[in-house]
Amino acid sequence: MIVFKDHDIKAIANYSETLESGDQIPAFEVLSPDRQSVPFVFNSPHSGRTYLSSFLQTSRLDNTQIRQSEDAFVDLLIKDAQQLGAPILKANFPRAYIDVNREAYELDPKMFEGALPKHINSRSLRVAGGLGTIARIVGEQREIYRTRIPAAEGLDRIEQVYKPYHSALRGLLDDVQEQFGLAVLVDCHSMPSANSSKHNDQKADFVIGDRFGTSCSSWLSSCTVGLLQNMGYHVALNRPYAGGYITENYGKPARGVHAIQVEINRSLYMDEHTHEPHSGFQDLRQDLMEFLSALVAMVSENFSKELLAAE
Repeated sequence: MIVFKDHDIKAIANYSETLESGDQIPAFEVLSPDRQSVPFVFNSPHSGRTYLSSFLQTSRLDNTQIRQSEDAFVDLLIKDAQQLGAPILKANFPRAYIDVNREAYELDPKMFEGALPKHINSRSLRVAGGLGTIARIVGEQREIYRTRIPAAEGLDRIEQVYKPYHSALRGLLDDVQEQFGLAVLVDCHSMPSANSSKHNDQKADFVIGDRFGTSCSSWLSSCTVGLLQNMGYHVALNRPYAGGYITENYGKPARGVHAIQVEINRSLYMDEHTHEPHSGFQDLRQDLMEFLSALVAMVSENFSKELLAAE
């Protein structure tokens, strides 16, 4: 797994932990509770904000533009969730570097110099839109790279970051399922406020994704939506975000693994132009802790009756 060393790091958000001389940052981290006491795993795969200078040198974007694809600060919004007795897996690498919410080899051959494996998926809609495993664009169709990427470099990102990340996520879910008989994955993301009203008459504060009822039990989806609505938030289900590769790949209710995606409207907690948290950040953080606490309690009290019935 890649380790980001301090002399390689170009940009770390001010709202993150500071680096001391000689520090290293792993590509991702698991924040573990003192004791695993609930059948949950929380995941923040797109909030990484540690950029290698070597990566930024290949980009035509400045340090603010390239951050437009981040699910900014989501890991900080949910960091207290480990107090509930569940681990949090969080990326430190940025989504623009590699996107673990894709298949391993959703790659656009036109982006690379050199031969790629024959088993790549170059025809997916996500690749066509410039948002494959190694993205071509961020935000408003902004091209990331100045020139083509060496194929070996792209494949190295998959081997050194993507595969270890999924190995860690799979391991966490396997451990939870072995202990409790089932596992619940909450995949946490944020969305631009401009996208939050697509397919809806009103701007959504949250969009809950369950792959149209296939990645988790309907009871879990209903609980998630209902809890947030009861807190006064406007909540949409599956539109415009039904869940990505992680939700689809890991959510297997018939096998005892339930995965649900939570998309948070960025305008609730940050200025989308300056890319800085605003005064709503702490209030939302407290609300999320209240919401997740209630969700964990409901599942812990009822999972044998409700979730195991979905198997």
